Amino acid sequence: MTTATITLTVNGAERCVTVDPARRLSRVLRDDLGLTGTKVGCDAGDCGACTVLLDGAQVCACLTPAAQAAGSTVVTVEGLAEPDGRLSALQRAFQRHGAAQCGICTPGMLMAAADLLGRTARPTRDQAMDALGGVLCRCTGYQKIVEAVLDVGSNAPDPAMPAAGTAVGARVARLDGAGKLDGSELYGDDQCPAGALWLKVVRSPHALADFALGDLDAWAAATPGVVSVLTAADVPGHNSFGIYPTLKDQPVFAERFVRYRGESVAAVVVDGRAAFEALDLSGFPIEWSPRAALVGIEAAQAEGAVQLHEASPGNVLIRGRVASGDVDAAFARADAVVEGSFETPFVEHAYIEPEAGWARPVEGPDGSRRIELRVTTQTPYMDRDEVAHVLGIAPDRVRIVPSAVGGGFGGKLDQSLQLPLAVAVWKLGRPVAALWNRPESLASSTKRHPARMRAALAADRSGKILGYRFHGDFDTGAYASWGPTVAGRVPVHAPGPYRVPAVLATSAAVYTDGPPAGAFRGFGVPQAAIAGEALLDRMADRLGIDRLEFRLANALRAGDPTATGQRIEASVGLAACLEALRPHWRDYLALCEAAEARGGSMRLGAGIGCMWYGCGNTSMSNPSIMRLGLKPDGSLVLYNGAVDIGQGSYTIMAQIAADALGAPLDRIAQVCGDTDRTADAGKTSASRQTFVSGKASELAGLDLRAQLLRLANAGDDAELSFEDGRVLVRHDGRTRAIELAGMPADAEGDVLVGSGTFDPPTEPLDADGQGTPYATYAFAAQIALVAVDLELGTTRVLKMVAAHDVGRAVNPTLVEGQIHGGIAQGLGLALMEEYLPGRTENLHDYLIPTVGDMPEITCILVEDAEPLGPYGAKGIGEPALVPTAPAVLGAIRHATGIDITRVPALPHRVRAALRARQRAAE
Repeated sequence: MTTATITLTVNGAERCVTVDPARRLSRVLRDDLGLTGTKVGCDAGDCGACTVLLDGAQVCACLTPAAQAAGSTVVTVEGLAEPDGRLSALQRAFQRHGAAQCGICTPGMLMAAADLLGRTARPTRDQAMDALGGVLCRCTGYQKIVEAVLDVGSNAPDPAMPAAGTAVGARVARLDGAGKLDGSELYGDDQCPAGALWLKVVRSPHALADFALGDLDAWAAATPGVVSVLTAADVPGHNSFGIYPTLKDQPVFAERFVRYRGESVAAVVVDGRAAFEALDLSGFPIEWSPRAALVGIEAAQAEGAVQLHEASPGNVLIRGRVASGDVDAAFARADAVVEGSFETPFVEHAYIEPEAGWARPVEGPDGSRRIELRVTTQTPYMDRDEVAHVLGIAPDRVRIVPSAVGGGFGGKLDQSLQLPLAVAVWKLGRPVAALWNRPESLASSTKRHPARMRAALAADRSGKILGYRFHGDFDTGAYASWGPTVAGRVPVHAPGPYRVPAVLATSAAVYTDGPPAGAFRGFGVPQAAIAGEALLDRMADRLGIDRLEFRLANALRAGDPTATGQRIEASVGLAACLEALRPHWRDYLALCEAAEARGGSMRLGAGIGCMWYGCGNTSMSNPSIMRLGLKPDGSLVLYNGAVDIGQGSYTIMAQIAADALGAPLDRIAQVCGDTDRTADAGKTSASRQTFVSGKASELAGLDLRAQLLRLANAGDDAELSFEDGRVLVRHDGRTRAIELAGMPADAEGDVLVGSGTFDPPTEPLDADGQGTPYATYAFAAQIALVAVDLELGTTRVLKMVAAHDVGRAVNPTLVEGQIHGGIAQGLGLALMEEYLPGRTENLHDYLIPTVGDMPEITCILVEDAEPLGPYGAKGIGEPALVPTAPAVLGAIRHATGIDITRVPALPHRVRAALRARQRAAE
């Protein structure tokens, strides 16, 4: 390899590096200069996370050779701060507006914005969107980023910390925001122990194939840097894993045959990062014998299809069912019936941070052999238990410490690099790191379940819904993953948030040779909502009733029974959401009428989608435990096991705990996700953390408050003040000081600890799906205004209004950010996203919405308090996405008269449907 000494000025300092002149500037900055604020999401110039300024202009550092930077000035995110170390005006604007969520794209966004602001101090919205167009964000929906860029010049003050007792409901700036904005936050690939080995997985290029390994020792000896090759024979415990304890059907390393393209068959461990980057697996000794794969649900269920798992005849993993009322009688007496079939594809999470992390051997306090993993994950305790299972050791010998998570959306619930890392460390006794590249991440990670759905809706002539039939087959891919969760959740939600007296909703999770389909923001509910909401539109049109008013007349209200027989007695805010949308809906309809009157090839359409979503696990225990510790110096620490993947749990848990205790928010520090130091708060999924862990945080704060009040012999309405070394308790005109310095401390150094545990009350469902699957539900309605080109078949979403019943908005800024981000992903589901194994394994073939694709979004927060929730709050993460695609698809139907029954509504599909309609009319 040729090297050269290159001199460049980085963040105002002259730096010299001796590297290959063709080495990527991103790697020079990160690996050679230690500036890990510059992120790498694709190494192909697609995501823009690596954007830096080169001589004042934004470039993708992953596409810029080191030689090109010679003699130039480079500015990275670490160089944006003021000379005194304070955040710059741009960074502070991002903090004010909540423009950083997971934070992995934030450095790229900041540098792109800095380029713009260096050219124009007061940019227009169009200029801002143009400047940011090369950087992808999967979390925010871009709106708050654009708002932040436009607000830099205002020099607005930073949000003040709320006074004690007023944190809940305040627009508190993200407590972990500074590290995301100055580049100091550490993600999975931003650190690893000195001298760590590196691991790369050997993956199948075939969807179904037998294989035989060759002479691994000879290959390893002949390949530079190789330390070890790991296979199934090296797994010390169980070569299996899976979400459910009784359904661990996926191997760490495949044995003899593979079931999907991208499956792991071995891992090669090399000595150092340079060897990892240079490793060529093209000559790896393996002989493949491909078989005909079962591609899709139809092939898997065809007569004579090969059985992929012995325990699942007909390739059906599991079935779900909800039955209530007399469905046949309801359809028989109906004045109108509409029905349809619908399809959705695999959809990729496309988090900007690929899977990354490291593990190392450690010694326990008693001298026992332990292992520690620092990885990007949504579920540290599930990781701990899976690692223990694979290694054949007790869970308390495994420690998981989550790194910052650069996006998850459900995709980082399943195991990825955790298990091969654990096997390597356990065998070799040395630290080992791993990083999936972008194609590897897309090939191997779980996806949203493809669905084939049939549904029918019955109503009387007055517009009262009488019955609903639904069946959905969901492609769970090669392994179970979260298939049982989807099969169970979908029938509960399939009738939608409406009064439906007779329901028969069934589902099946089907094994195929596709990638494992896992959790993706909604667990099948977004797919089911596409079918159900389309039929509501058709029924409203059939009966001549306004589509919003039809939904409002049938909306669930407090005290109504659901299809599972549950009566939701409180926090049923759908009607309020629809009423809030009514004036906007009328405005949209007027715009559509005006566009039609003008004629031409462009049509406007208005669409509406409603949703409900059960917060937490379906009909099973779903606990969270939180602890709030008081230190001898009067400071507080929240031991918070709820992993923040960008949604803001780090901030809102502290807001809730602070108010429950009666302490200032800025008094609370946190320990997050560490399985040795926090209790299990459950996984970050199912829109459960605000409701479940938030309640546990409230109870922890109340518990610590009660202990302090007892020590001071004070009443419940006492006021607490936390000072250095003591707590002052004021009650009935008297002040009592609790001296902390002399109190005994526990292993964490806390003299008092408040503990809170919350497990939402649910009931198991019987054979007909009757019972109480969730303790509370989120409700929402969204409307979309779209433009459709009748000649080209292109669709553009112009505006959306989203009304969401969140119970109580603990932090309105973060809630709005979740809604914006959910809408972005829902728009992608409706219009552009379709994962095709082997064809869309990068971010230029797999399209996600850019800033230029996003509409103007108006959020309306409806607060119909949930009595069980912390200060009335419930979830928002998944509800934000569910109604978007139905609203967009309904708007296409309104604009054109065509029904899109297979998403995404790509231009060629829309154009084909328009042509078919035209031919039918001729």
